[in-house]
Amino acid sequence: MQPELIVAGAGAGDPELITLKAYRLLQEVPVVLYDNLVNKTLLEYTKPGCENIYVGKLPYGDYTPQEQIHELIKEKAFSKGRVLRLKGGDPFIFGRGFEEILFARKHGIQTTFIPGITSMQASGLYDIPLTFRNISESIWVVTGTKKDGSLSADLQLAIQSKATVVIYMGMKKLTEIAHTYIDKGHGEMPAAIIHYASLPYHKLAKGMIKDLPRLAAEQQITHPALIIIGPVTNTDFLMEAQ
Repeated sequence: MQPELIVAGAGAGDPELITLKAYRLLQEVPVVLYDNLVNKTLLEYTKPGCENIYVGKLPYGDYTPQEQIHELIKEKAFSKGRVLRLKGGDPFIFGRGFEEILFARKHGIQTTFIPGITSMQASGLYDIPLTFRNISESIWVVTGTKKDGSLSADLQLAIQSKATVVIYMGMKKLTEIAHTYIDKGHGEMPAAIIHYASLPYHKLAKGMIKDLPRLAAEQQITHPALIIIGPVTNTDFLMEAQ
């Protein structure tokens, strides 16, 4: 059997949001390498004897080095045949999934990709559509923290558009994000923070972007969380617009 790496998205938290294809493969593969944001309930679907290996990264905390993950992929693919790399959300949206696929191909390992439901798609659970006719006709998806720890400069461009702005990994930069909007004269733009969107212990804060740092502190909302900025976060406004 040719060694194979399967990179699959586990979805936005709720274990029932995984795709049928990924669910089926969970029951077939001999090895699963899973991330911190993968719902551990999914590991119950693996077959007896499957190696379930945690390779997660806690935000701003302990983490498994990417080089170690790469070596595990190579080792397990050649020793066990198939490796399922299970990543939270969608592996190709700020998930480094394609880096792992490129590494595998470089070492002669066949690769398969299975998309997942990314966390921003769970915003609909809170009456936040990412697009809305005549209000927001596009989405600007930005990482809140770049590799060097700085805020993405793309945010400056996104503010100038009428797009819904979705910021991943931005909680550490929340105050800076709010000040960026305030400095551009958009401090009263509606915004929301969604924490663990599809899980029972979720938290939600809604208000103007200038107030989000305070609201997050009051509700003790930390990472992992999604920041969504734009009129689509104001349900009453959308109802009136109809």
